[in-house]
Amino acid sequence: MTASPSLTPQSPSPGSSSPSSLRSNLRQASLIIPQTGARVKRRITLRSADGQNDGAPTTGGFPTAQTPLLGGRRQSSQDGTRLAGWRDSLVTRAIAFWTFARSETGLGVLKCSLAYLLGSMATFIPAIRDTLGQQDGKHMVATITVYFHPARSRGSMFEALLCAFSAFAYASFMCIASMGVSVFFADTLDLMPVGHVIVLIVFCGGGLGFVGWIKQRQANPLVNIACSLTSLAMITVLTKEGAVQRGDFSFAKISQVLKMIIMGVVATMAVSFLVFPISATQKLRQNMIDVTDSLAEIFALITTSFLSGFEDELEQTPFKSAVERHKKAYGSLGKNLREAKFEHFVAGRERQYRVEAKLVQCVQRVTQSIGGLKSAASMQFSLVKQPMMILSRSKSDLGNGSTYFATPSSTPYTATRMSSTEDFGGLAAIAEQSEDETAQDRPRRQDSMYRSPAEIFELFIGQLGPSMKSLAFTLKEILDELPYDSAAKYDIKINPTFRISLNKAIELYKTSRKEALELVYNQKVLNKYRPIEIEADYEEVAASCGHFSFSLLEVAEQIKEYLDALDELHLEIEERPEGRTWTWLKFWRPYPQDDREALASDIDSATILDQAENLNVEVHMPSTKERPDSPRLRSWKLPTKAKLGYKLWRSLRPLRRDDVKFAIKVGGGAALYALPSFLAATRPTYSHWRGEWGLLSYMLVCSMTIGASNTTGWSRFLGTCLGALLAILAWDITHGNVFGMAVIGWVMSYWTAYIIVGLGKGPMGRFIMLTYNLSALYAYSLSVKDENNDEDEGGTNPLIADIAAHRVVAVLSGVLWGLIITRLIWPISARNKLKDGLSLIWLRMGMMWKRDPLSSRLEGGTPNAYMNVREEFELQRYLSRLEKLRDSAKSEYDLRGPFAENQYSKILRCTGNMIDAFHAMNVVIMKDLNASDGEVALLHHTNKERAQLCARISHLFSVLASSMKLQYPLNDALPNTEHTRDRLLAGIFAFRRQEIGKDIPDEDFSLLYAYALVTGQLSREIKAVLTEVENLFGVLDEELLKLQ
Repeated sequence: MTASPSLTPQSPSPGSSSPSSLRSNLRQASLIIPQTGARVKRRITLRSADGQNDGAPTTGGFPTAQTPLLGGRRQSSQDGTRLAGWRDSLVTRAIAFWTFARSETGLGVLKCSLAYLLGSMATFIPAIRDTLGQQDGKHMVATITVYFHPARSRGSMFEALLCAFSAFAYASFMCIASMGVSVFFADTLDLMPVGHVIVLIVFCGGGLGFVGWIKQRQANPLVNIACSLTSLAMITVLTKEGAVQRGDFSFAKISQVLKMIIMGVVATMAVSFLVFPISATQKLRQNMIDVTDSLAEIFALITTSFLSGFEDELEQTPFKSAVERHKKAYGSLGKNLREAKFEHFVAGRERQYRVEAKLVQCVQRVTQSIGGLKSAASMQFSLVKQPMMILSRSKSDLGNGSTYFATPSSTPYTATRMSSTEDFGGLAAIAEQSEDETAQDRPRRQDSMYRSPAEIFELFIGQLGPSMKSLAFTLKEILDELPYDSAAKYDIKINPTFRISLNKAIELYKTSRKEALELVYNQKVLNKYRPIEIEADYEEVAASCGHFSFSLLEVAEQIKEYLDALDELHLEIEERPEGRTWTWLKFWRPYPQDDREALASDIDSATILDQAENLNVEVHMPSTKERPDSPRLRSWKLPTKAKLGYKLWRSLRPLRRDDVKFAIKVGGGAALYALPSFLAATRPTYSHWRGEWGLLSYMLVCSMTIGASNTTGWSRFLGTCLGALLAILAWDITHGNVFGMAVIGWVMSYWTAYIIVGLGKGPMGRFIMLTYNLSALYAYSLSVKDENNDEDEGGTNPLIADIAAHRVVAVLSGVLWGLIITRLIWPISARNKLKDGLSLIWLRMGMMWKRDPLSSRLEGGTPNAYMNVREEFELQRYLSRLEKLRDSAKSEYDLRGPFAENQYSKILRCTGNMIDAFHAMNVVIMKDLNASDGEVALLHHTNKERAQLCARISHLFSVLASSMKLQYPLNDALPNTEHTRDRLLAGIFAFRRQEIGKDIPDEDFSLLYAYALVTGQLSREIKAVLTEVENLFGVLDEELLKLQ
């Protein structure tokens, strides 16, 4: 857990008048101690007292997965001898390896090697080998242990079990159905060639094409592995086994595949459950601890930075380290929750899963609220960098009351005085007003001829600072303590005083904030006329400070919900009022009403997080009112032939989808590759060169985009060549000795498991072991007379070089065929898809903003007219898909030059910030769906300015989308949103001076404050994207505008 913020008691001596003593007094504030609920007055600092969390955490206190391969530098001994240096180096490396072996990653690698050793026994032990019959392919048991490796949690193993048997069920159905078709056409109709054509098109093409579609649609690692096993089983029966070609029923291969799947899964699950078992529930709880700890640190640093005015604190290592830790922990919440779901459902703890999903949702909302704090702080930093506005006035102006702004006096509001425009790069430590002073005790401000945004911030923070810091202290303490105790088997830490303390802190904060804002806005200086630019600056500062204060309150409210969910989870674990239930097994019965309501309430958490890995999202444009002359509405006026053609074109719309076209071309390519196995003249060649492994390689290589296919194809080919060379070397060393083969196989599996688990390069490690099994274990089966009809590769004296060569040639042919199909038939370029995707998401965001997010408050309609939860989630997933496309685009080669990764990375980052801004606006809108009278009056007053601002922002989104879609330079005559936004802020400021505005509470301004901040953030991000688009496509010149 992170260190608690430090508290320093009041210590200055009475009568001390030094600046440090004065500042110590001024920085004291009333706060609530969460552990006791006591209200005290102390000096507060939100920084950790012990300096922890300076570096990135290690897994379980151990080094990362790269540690054993990154041994420390060789240390020379004191005597300087070479022998001593070698000894020290060996000791250092041994300690590093032992540390790694004890880590979670090291234990996972060990478990993978043990599971492979058990799986290889199906090839080495005669008693087990004989149960699988005389068909070849017994090495598939060891291969299953590599694909469904045991370095996963119990929940993930349950999911893997479900995927494995689903794959077998589908493969068995397709194989039996193909045999039935072949037998029917051979025995009943005597049309064997016709039967072969149907099997080739429907079962090879359609069946494997559907497998490819499922793999791309789900985008789940376990589903991908299941699809690979499905392809292997189907290809073996349809093209190699021979029953389909002969027109016979043969269940020998199908039963063998079932036995091998059972053996492989049992071996893997036994190792996973018995050797250093991993609980997904405990991983989720540790994940929650990491998320809340990093959130507490981020929250404290953002608040401190906002109050001090120094942006440097958010650019330094502690903040970046905390953000990276939070991204890593937060990114695995969905995965761990999904795996914990399987554990809970198997154990009958369905309700506990739903409560944990609710708790994860609360953490997600706290994270988003803290993101709102970061946005408000970023707005502050951009404002204080604006230069000071100097105004010249005559004495008559001073006499008739036309003063503009006043500069705060040097005490007690500011600690330093800025004298030039170059000095306004930040706010020096702001001396916050003491709570002991009354409004009458505070000195009056004197008029001046200039004021900068930095000085305006000092005015606001001088009043709001103490109450903000007090509430922030209470919230950070709570985040530091909750939710679980990692030292006590992750028991829930419940402190009943937390809720009472938080309620007191919120009430104290509301009271202090209200008094501070009233004091600021009731000053005489606010009632005087100023130019529109200065009024906009003042209201923008008010928006930033006001939004930060409201966001801070929103964080507190979200943490209250977080405490409620934690209490509910504690009750469910300790007492389990409803007992254990296995409702999911009763598929024939509808869910009880309570369960349906619970599932509906969890749609934003459990359902959404379960689908977090699914990136294949189709974002459809919103329905709009069609024009009377649109093709669909005037189709009834067309001739019959044209009308039928239009209806046919509309009915074929699903076939124009990329995933459907991908499935069609994958199935077509598979049917063409399998064709030689159905022709009598080419079948011997297909069998000799192991065409089934080439077809499997084709299925593994085919990906949605050209870049992904290039990456997978290279990994497949390189892994195959390396696995074949190592298989030859292992056979030459052991000469087929069973014990030597077992030991070398275990060493190989340990190394490749490190590649898969430790380095995260799953395809490479799996391909190496697959080829090793196909060559070395297959050669051993030949040597013990366990394979039939394999005399072409040496029989009982296996020709290991020929065996490996056949596999390498087969794999190479499959890889090349996959690249040809991907490149020539309906090619899908990741570069073009990325550009089209960016155009689509910008156009969608422009149309959403054109609706005016605040219009629903006036019109009384549903807030979903702006953006509902599902639409927001689709935008997030679509952005994740674009990031995947960016990674794939790096592997595509184009004569026009390399992929501009830096520019597109910045564009995607800015687009993500825009989506975050949309979410921030949506949170404010959904917080209270009923507009107050003050909000209605304020919205009517700013209706014109908001309409103009929405139109301009929507226009800029459309321009960006058009430029990216056409890959054409931008026009430099683009609308400016700054002036329109200044008019909006000035309108809010003018509304305050009106009689109706003086009676409206400050809470009613929060909606417009959030709107002003979001539009400012959108403007900045759009400007940044415009710069990157200009870097990509250049600017307009005469050459581009030439009419040809």
